[in-house]
This record gives sequence, structure tokens and C-alpha cells, in this order.
Amino acid sequence: MFNFLDVYPWLLPLIIFFGRIVDVALGTLRIIFVSKGEKNIAPLIGFVEVFIWVVVISQILVRANDMVSYLSYAAGYAAGNYIGMLIEDRIAFGIVLCRIYTQKNGKDLVQILNKLDVGATMTHGVGSANEVDIIETVVGRKELKNLISTLNEFDSNIFYVVEDVRSKKNGIFPKRKNMFSRMRIGK
Repeated sequence: MFNFLDVYPWLLPLIIFFGRIVDVALGTLRIIFVSKGEKNIAPLIGFVEVFIWVVVISQILVRANDMVSYLSYAAGYAAGNYIGMLIEDRIAFGIVLCRIYTQKNGKDLVQILNKLDVGATMTHGVGSANEVDIIETVVGRKELKNLISTLNEFDSNIFYVVEDVRSKKNGIFPKRKNMFSRMRIGK
């Protein structure tokens, strides 16, 4: 299957490098989807990941017997981790809980968030220095940047903590645009 490597041995390190990038990037995404409870996506990614490993990488490693190939393997692994994280950050899959602490009037922030179709719950607390309002909201990771921008506009000294959430039920969430909302039906 890889007989061309006998003719072009200089391709071996390149194939190892790029094969590991794809393999490890998919592995990174698979782990993320498993942690989010995505039972349909994770096995498909795992299948492709293992397929690449078994068919491509294992065949290539039979011929890998020099330091350049070993370094290509290690560099592909490192680059695959990095690229997997970039892809995961780009797709911003999942939801997060944002716990917000402010010394300003939290009711005002809740009203601002409600105008943005972001549900929020406020409680009152006592911090180490002053009394604070604690606002909790659950948003999609894609909406997190807009939320943080809104928080910083509201209070330049605001403190917040963001945590991953595996699942949610009920609540007030902004309506998501789907891919079909961009298409015009009829014309």
C-alpha cells in the first residue's frame, strides 16, 4: 500500500508528521466530545482516529528507522495537540456557567443580560472586603465573548468564573441561528 515510499523515502517524515497531526487533533476533539456527553459524535471521530492510526501510521512506522522519522512523529504529536485545541476553540462546542461577582447593583446587570435574551439569577453575598451581588448565567461557549464584553462594560472591576457544563434543562437562552435561517426558501 505504501510502496511509493521505497521510491520517495523523503516523504516518510512528512507523512508521519501530518498523519500524527490529524490523528492527535481528532483524539483531542474526541475527548472533548466524550466529556460533553456527545454519544453520536465521539464514536465517529474515534473511528476515523483509529482508522488513521491502523492504516497509515502503523504502516509508516514499519519503515521509520531514523531520527528524522522519530522527530517527525513527536513534532506531529505536539502540533496535533495544538491544532486540536485551536479547532475546539473555533467550534466552541458546549455550554458554560458564568458566575459573576460585582460590587455594583447586580439587578442592573441582570436587566442588561435579560435584554440580550440571557437568563440570569442573582443572589447577595458578603465578600472578604465588601458586600457583592452574585449573578449566575448559563450560555453557549460561542456567546461567551459577547457576555464578557458586556460584563466589562458594566463594571471594569468585575470578577467572574467560567465553568464547563455538561447538560442543562429549561431556562432562558438566546435563540440560536441555524444554518437554514440564512437560506431563502422559494427563489
